Amino acid sequence: MTKRALKRMVREGGFEATHAPDDGKIRRLHVQGAWSPLGHQGEDREQGYLKTIKAKSPGQTELMAAIDAKNLVMALGPAGTGKTYLAIAKAVEALEAGKVGRIVLSRPAVEAGESIGYLPGDMEDKLAPYLRPLYDALSDRLSMKRVRALIAEGAIEIAPVGYMRGRTLNNAFVVIDEAQNCTFMQLKMLLTRLGWHSTMVVTGDPNQSDLLPGVSGLADVADRFEAVPNIAVVRLAEQDIVRHPLVAEMLHVL
Repeated sequence: MTKRALKRMVREGGFEATHAPDDGKIRRLHVQGAWSPLGHQGEDREQGYLKTIKAKSPGQTELMAAIDAKNLVMALGPAGTGKTYLAIAKAVEALEAGKVGRIVLSRPAVEAGESIGYLPGDMEDKLAPYLRPLYDALSDRLSMKRVRALIAEGAIEIAPVGYMRGRTLNNAFVVIDEAQNCTFMQLKMLLTRLGWHSTMVVTGDPNQSDLLPGVSGLADVADRFEAVPNIAVVRLAEQDIVRHPLVAEMLHVL
């Protein structure tokens, strides 16, 4: 019998290793108590980590300070400056510290220049592709298990702009993302949802609107709010981009 056949018989439990010839290369494999990446059955583990948020540019430092100091902040800037990520990170921080009772995330369901047709499924399935960036930012700050639990209990709500009319958002941290795809009247409706003990952060890039020219109301609203002392308007620039360096170079020539 070859050594390969003996090893296979030992592995399959055909006979004990003591029955094999005296060969140090043949030994019984330990199959009991082996480690498994899935853990033991019934073990309910929640693995997650929370990175410390640090500003990587003067503009991000200004934005984080404004969110801590003001109840309404407008963050305008090009792609890759961390507007959405910092806003959601601050929202999670406030929720974990007990400063607010819930997080409300909203963005317009606007297609980026091309029609993808009707999507199958119920309302949540249809809106999922538009709201996916918000889920990605949340999952980077919290474990997916905790995100699902907070959404199930209502501590985190993700909704499109069209479902915000008539609401009053008290004791909440509200993030309005991709606000450049909102009209002036939509932004007026969203901004007036702000309730007591709440913070609202509006993020967007006026130069990347998917609406027809002149329809977006973000730039107009930001210009008007700069004269209001209790509202912070933070304008990020190309030097605040923290994505790949090519992003800043592309935006410089596009």
